[in-house]
Amino acid sequence: MWQALVLTLFPEMFPGPLAFSLAGRALREGRWALAVHDIRSHGKGRHRTVDDTPFGGGAGMVMRPDVVDSAIAATVPAGDARPLVYLTPRGRLLDQAMVRELARGPGVVLLCGRYEGVDQRVIEARAMREISIGDYVLSGGELAALVLLDACVRLLPGVMGAAESAEEESHAAGLLEYPQYTRPAEWQGRSVPAVLLSGHHAEVARWRREQAEAATRERRPDLWNRLPTHTG
Repeated sequence: MWQALVLTLFPEMFPGPLAFSLAGRALREGRWALAVHDIRSHGKGRHRTVDDTPFGGGAGMVMRPDVVDSAIAATVPAGDARPLVYLTPRGRLLDQAMVRELARGPGVVLLCGRYEGVDQRVIEARAMREISIGDYVLSGGELAALVLLDACVRLLPGVMGAAESAEEESHAAGLLEYPQYTRPAEWQGRSVPAVLLSGHHAEVARWRREQAEAATRERRPDLWNRLPTHTG
């Protein structure tokens, strides 16, 4: 079973949306497991303090290394093969290749930072893998953790209804997905492309590939330029 552990100051945020749809059904079926641990239970003093002012000055507070390390020591067994991930805008950008890699493993341990972040010493001491879900800043790592977990869980065996769905969607082959259509065939004067009604599977596949390439070239030239071969 793929096992996820989330370390957070807001455990009530989980499972959140992961309790619904594909991820929720898979959780109930035992295809993956989710454990959540409150970092504040390791806080210092009567008020369970988890942060302090940054050395060198500056705004905001920083999560203490001793508190974070205590939370990890209490929940992650020695020799645990799961990667310890710190969700931070400073991390490597999450992409579909990384999601596939994580989904193939035994699970993940996710550290959700708050305030100005986590003391660098515990990041280094615990050899954390720093991952970002995008070039923007959130109030904390919890929403990023939900995104990462959802992306991984849907790739686990038996979670998606059709295996080919994961193979044809955006980013699976380095391209954005082609446009999708369903009934009715005519809607507000707009028609479904004739090729999709033709029944010619080879032509449909060719059209979809062309549409995926065109969308990627126009909307994500960074992805297009990373493809090993293309016709642009």
